[in-house]
Amino acid sequence: MEQILKMAKKAKEAAGIVGSLPSPKRKAALLKIADNLVRRESEIIASNEKDVEEGKKKKLSNAMVDRLILDSERIAGMASGIREIADQPDPVGEVVKMWTRPNGLLVGKMRIPLGVVGIIYESRPNVTADAAALCLKSGNAVLLRGGSEALESNLAIGRIIQGSLAEEGVPEEAVQVIPIADRDAILEMVQLEDYLDLIIPRGGEGLIRFVVENSRVPVIKHYKGVCHVFVDASADLEMARAICVNAKVQRPGVCNAMETLLVHEKVAEAFLPGMVEKFRELGVEIRGCARTRALCGDGVISATEEDWQAEYLDLVLAVKVVRDLDEAVRHIATYGSSHTESIVTRDYANAQAFLRRVNSSVVLVNASTRFSDGQQLGLGAEIGISTTKLHAFGPMGAQDLTTTKFIIFGEGQVRTS
Repeated sequence: MEQILKMAKKAKEAAGIVGSLPSPKRKAALLKIADNLVRRESEIIASNEKDVEEGKKKKLSNAMVDRLILDSERIAGMASGIREIADQPDPVGEVVKMWTRPNGLLVGKMRIPLGVVGIIYESRPNVTADAAALCLKSGNAVLLRGGSEALESNLAIGRIIQGSLAEEGVPEEAVQVIPIADRDAILEMVQLEDYLDLIIPRGGEGLIRFVVENSRVPVIKHYKGVCHVFVDASADLEMARAICVNAKVQRPGVCNAMETLLVHEKVAEAFLPGMVEKFRELGVEIRGCARTRALCGDGVISATEEDWQAEYLDLVLAVKVVRDLDEAVRHIATYGSSHTESIVTRDYANAQAFLRRVNSSVVLVNASTRFSDGQQLGLGAEIGISTTKLHAFGPMGAQDLTTTKFIIFGEGQVRTS
């Protein structure tokens, strides 16, 4: 597709300019984007309503429609996240380490932009604004390919962003939304290794595997979010109930929602019947192990091996009673997706053991898995969540969209060996 190649070439040219802009210039552009998104929210909502109406006609799931909707509150949240990003320290040009060699050379490492970042995503049109802001903050250009279900919303946000950049004298091509819904656009995009430096897919497991299997460009990925909450023997059970409800029910269709609840056998009898009854009241289907079913009655469906590794993205929850912390950690290691895990406990040693032994990208103590989110963690927003340890791990902010180069200061030294 010639159009995508042309856009990628323009993005690469823009990246060279954006990466060398002074920090105040990029900050001014970000603040202008935030202001204009709010000022022109009616344009965004009008375009979004077309997407939502079309999505309902296509019988998208309730979770998908929820991800798609933009209203005044969500647009204000987008703008707030951009302002938070704008106010953060600029990662570009930061010298992260300096040392002196025996020959007197002063050696350091400096943060630099990656170049051109390609984002491929589904449903959530707020990703358009978040990704643009993080890439601009880190001195990168970005090529955005959203899902067909949010095309009108994404294009509207893109127009506002490009207009804002033009107002501040920043190349509009630094942020481009691909206007092609055909999946062939993704295939074309991921082949452009001469122009794109990184691809970040955000969406379902099928999309991410498709990108990984076809890309010539390095990919940051997470296939799915099988997130766990472990209620330890010493847990404050009222706290545990509140955390579990929030982790599962607040937004069940997102990747940081709890999918499996693990409960220590010593508190299972006191905790699970009431917890399961609360979940039932909230419309959650429970799939439990034999001990869970024995404690909670026939309304609990028998869990299968597939349930322990399932990302439901819906009001469905797998529940298992475990002997101790060791079994909980083994279960997470076997079935988890390296995304997010939480322990509810009053035992300091168990909390520390959980933090050390569970190697997911975000590990929490006495808090909901829903906090595994760039904005909640102070990043302003996130470009994505990486569950592979190269080049980043966990929610990725502006700093994670940079790399480092060596800088060396000498006084005429020459190498003699």
